[in-house]
Amino acid sequence: MSNVLVRGLRRGVLMCAFLAALLCAAGAAAADFNDRGNIVIADQFNNRVIEIDPHTHAIVWQFGNGSDRPGPHSIVGTNDAERFGPLTLISGTGIPPASPPLPGCSDAVNGCPDNRVIIVTPAGRIVWQYGQAGVAGFGPNELNTPVHALVTTAFPGHRGPHVLITDQANSRVILVNLRRQIVWQYGMTLVPGAGANQLNNPNSAELLENGHVLIADENNDRVIEVTTARQLVRQFTAGGTVSGAAFASRLRNGNTLITDANNNRIVEVNAADAPVWEYLTNTESGSNSAPLPTRAVRLANGNTLISDQFNQRVIEVTPAKEIMFTQGLLSTPGNGFNRLNGPYDAKVVGDFTGLTPPLGE
Repeated sequence: MSNVLVRGLRRGVLMCAFLAALLCAAGAAAADFNDRGNIVIADQFNNRVIEIDPHTHAIVWQFGNGSDRPGPHSIVGTNDAERFGPLTLISGTGIPPASPPLPGCSDAVNGCPDNRVIIVTPAGRIVWQYGQAGVAGFGPNELNTPVHALVTTAFPGHRGPHVLITDQANSRVILVNLRRQIVWQYGMTLVPGAGANQLNNPNSAELLENGHVLIADENNDRVIEVTTARQLVRQFTAGGTVSGAAFASRLRNGNTLITDANNNRIVEVNAADAPVWEYLTNTESGSNSAPLPTRAVRLANGNTLISDQFNQRVIEVTPAKEIMFTQGLLSTPGNGFNRLNGPYDAKVVGDFTGLTPPLGE
């Protein structure tokens, strides 16, 4: 048996043990919950994460009671959610202050912070948390505007399950173990910039198969690939045209898919940083002129699932740029049937084609 296969099996066992321990601690069961093909959506301004059946548009699972205060049954301004096994990893990003207040937040002066990354069971019980509810900070067990997180057992040099968190307002990406210790970091805490080991408003981080980390460095208008030794390997800007890199992932063909938010487009670039495919989200009749898409994920069927944020919908687009599925009504925010409000993230359950897979999936 090859060493690679042995390592993979060991990581799979570790992930299974991790899931079992969390579920056992919560007294939860996993049966009939992880329905592959359903879509998990971080419905930002409705302060909830929902799982929908794409055939009926019906909500089949939800976490978040809509409250704009973080608690055991609420999540505020969530920007990211991921199903792994029967558990759901959620980033409680929070909603910033604004006048008038933004949707989902009643406090124009202070905003509605959350600042937690949590793991919840099918029954909606929080079984792991990093960060403190409503507290913005950068010390132990503190976050400031976490926008993205993923679970991995494959981070080089760190055995067992870890959580990779994009801690936006602290200008860093951190790897946290289950004991809530930071064991790796890229970006100098509270020192935004574009220099060595610096980020400016990072919006996502994916662990690649080669052990490198791919980071959407939003306010630096770039996507960077760095080693775990913090060396910059490659940079992607779609030939200098990206403005507001909201998300990035490495595709199986070696290309990089970038959510270019300020240009209202999804762009795929090759290894030479040349665009080979793009999709604009603001050209449809009735579209918001600046919908600021936030996530684009390439699926196993070759289509792209896009969180079309201020068009208030999630869409699945074919390579020929035809919309073949929509959740939410164009430019019509709401929280009723087939309504969304600022959807920030969407993923198909069980499909990690364009994402970092937690081993065992």
